[in-house]
Parts: sequence; structure tokens; C-alpha cells
Amino acid sequence: MRLLPGEETVPDGDGVDQDTGFRTYHRLKWLMLCRLVFSILLLGSTVLFQLGEGSSFLARPLVALYGLTAGIFLLTFFYGILLQRVRRKILLAYGQLIADTLIVTLIIFLTGSFSSLFPFLYMVVIIYSSMLLYWQGCLAVATCCAVGYTLLVGLDFFAFLTSFGLSANPSIASYGGGYVLYKLVITVSAFYAVAVLSSMLSEQVRKSRDELQAMADHVKRVERVAAIGGMAAGLAHEIKNPLAALTGSIQLLREDLNLAPDHQRLMAIILREADRLSSLVTNFLLFARPPAANAKPIELGPALLAAVELFEKDRSFSDRITISKDVCQGVWVEMDPMHLQQVCWNLLLNAAEAIGGAGHVHVAVAAVSKRHACLRISDDGCGMTAATIKSIFDPFFTTKPSGTGLGLSIVQRILEPYRTRLDIESKPNCGSTFCMTFNRIAPPTCS
Repeated sequence: MRLLPGEETVPDGDGVDQDTGFRTYHRLKWLMLCRLVFSILLLGSTVLFQLGEGSSFLARPLVALYGLTAGIFLLTFFYGILLQRVRRKILLAYGQLIADTLIVTLIIFLTGSFSSLFPFLYMVVIIYSSMLLYWQGCLAVATCCAVGYTLLVGLDFFAFLTSFGLSANPSIASYGGGYVLYKLVITVSAFYAVAVLSSMLSEQVRKSRDELQAMADHVKRVERVAAIGGMAAGLAHEIKNPLAALTGSIQLLREDLNLAPDHQRLMAIILREADRLSSLVTNFLLFARPPAANAKPIELGPALLAAVELFEKDRSFSDRITISKDVCQGVWVEMDPMHLQQVCWNLLLNAAEAIGGAGHVHVAVAAVSKRHACLRISDDGCGMTAATIKSIFDPFFTTKPSGTGLGLSIVQRILEPYRTRLDIESKPNCGSTFCMTFNRIAPPTCS
């Protein structure tokens, strides 16, 4: 499903995007509250103006303003009902912004059209539209404001509208055509300038928020894995030593005893399952206490290509998986080459296993900035839900029938000492992308 500009998904039955699904909801609540406060201020300022001017409270423009204020109250009540019932909050946001543009146009018309003091309200609508809809939606709202104001001024200038403003405001006929056009162009240009600037700020805020959320998720994941790893190291040792003794004893018995074929088969099953358990404990120990790092400067591109070349020789995947490469040269990082090879192997293996049949894996190395580089491994496999992404680094969590659930946990533990962040982008049936962000170093100089 394609989202509208600025739309943020709403959580459905499986809990997808629960963290972001309610942002639009809460912003709309604040918008309705601010609109209610504005209505009260509009009504109060109208009454105070009349008291100062000494004119009738039943003057036609004022009666219309009273009605408009009451209409805003009713709309706010109606919006509150829809907010609880409409699932796609972004559609409600578009509807409210269009209605607000019409309301501002009516306010300007009732307070003197061209000579009104309230065209700045269009800019207020544009600013908070940037918080709800971001780039495209904000520019669309700015266009609606520009069209509304241009039509209002044009109809007033060519006398298609009877002046409805307060008597203190001069008629548009008292201005020259050049001045009217000049003010119109300046005002409309201001609409778009405000739209561009507010959209840039909103985009920057959104990116910063997403970055902070990703950092927070990374820290929580590292802390959780570290806590489990510290406890698991001793447990893995306690299991591995008796298991090795048990396996050795069974092998000796198998060689010394003259067993019947059925007993030989049972003994083979015992040894096979013992080896599988030993492999599992070895991986668990690797997760709990990775080997000490021997960090050295390595060029990321050639190191990745070497790992890919090794993976391509694996006959389990070479017949059905094609791998494309996009490697930027001259990107250096400091890391143990064996650790990098193991991380790349695990991620490539994970990508291949996520593809049910024939598929494609894309690997890339890019220089993100002068200080950071990114290694991306993407597949076109089954993808993952948001709930699965939150759990894939937990030990023994797996969605595969024969997986141990330790591969990605080991990757996370290996990357911890290098201050390398691992991010995941994935959607069901759309594949997954694992991105490792490394700290770059200067290329080593030849001595």
C-alpha cells in the first residue's frame, strides 16, 4: 500500500509500527485544541473591537464572525468524533487543513478582503501542515492558500464580490492596480517561502527523531545482549565440558563393543545429536564471549568482496542465489579481518535463507561522510514485520524451521567493541536490508 505524503502508518492487528502509528493522532489532538483556543480569541477580540468602536454588536460582518466562530466550535467537536473512528488519520489531517484554509479565507473576506489584517493566518496553516504532512503535503496546502487568496483578491478587485468588511477598512478601489498586484505577489511568495522553510525544519526534526530512536534501540539491544552474554558464558562452559566427556566415552564404547546393527544405528544417532548439541554450545559460547579482537586497518571494499567470493563457492546457495556488488574503493576501517569475515558470512547466510527459492542479494560499500562508511546487504526474500525486527537479535529467536537463532546475536556481539551500529530495514514480502555503519579511518601510510 502506498502512503500519502507525510503519512505514518497506523498499527493494525499484528502490532506493526506501534511506535509511529499514533504520531499523527496526537498532533491532530493538539491541532484541535489550538483551533479551539483560536476560536475563543477570535470571538473575544471581535467583542473587544466592537466595544472600542462603539458600533452595533449586530453589524453584518460581526454577526457573520459570530457564526464562523460557532462553526469552528462545531467542527472541532465533529473532528473529535472522527478522530476516534477514522483509521487513516492522515486523511482526516488533509480534510482539516483544507477546511482551515477555507475558514481563513472566510475570515479575510469578512474583515475586509484585500485590506484585511489576517492573511498571516494562511502562514499559520502552512506551518502546522508541515508538521503533519511534511514536504509534498505542505506545498499542496501552500498552493491552496495561494489560490484562495488570489481568487479572493481578484474577485474583490473586479467587483464580483460585494465588500463585506468593517467600515473602518478602506475599499480595494482606493488602491491602484499595480499596488494590488505587488501585494498579491509578495503575499503568495511568502506562502511558499514559509512552506519551504517550515518543511525543511520539519524534515530535519523527523530525521533527528528517527536517528535518536535508532540510537536508543541500538543501545537497548546492546545492553540486553550484553546482560545475557555475561550470564551465558559460564553456563556454556559448564555444558561443553561434560558434553565432550560424554561424546568421547560413547565413541570408545562404540569401538570396543561388538554391537548389533540396530544398536550401532542408535549409537550413531547419539553421536550425531551430541555433535549438534556441541555445535550449538560452541555458537552460544561465541555469542556469550567473542574471541579477543586483533583490530587492524583494513579496506572495507576488498574485504567484503573476499567474503562474498567465499560465500559464492558454497554449493548450497550458488545455484539459486545471485549476488550483485557495488563497492566504493578507498574506504578504510579498523577491525579484526576474521571478525569482519564472520559478520559478512552470517549476514549473507541470513539473506540467502530468507529467500525461499531463486533470488538476489545485493552488497554495497559506500562512504556516508568523512567519518562514517556503510556496508549494506540487501535481499529480496520474505522480509520481516516490525515485531520480528525487535526480537531478531535475541538469542535463540528464529523464524526458520532449522535455525538456532544465534547468527544475528553473534553478529551484534562481534560489532559491539568496534562501535559499529547495525540497522535493519524490512517489510513483509519486500525483502530486508542490513546496514552496518563503521567509523572510517585514514588510509595507512607505507613506511
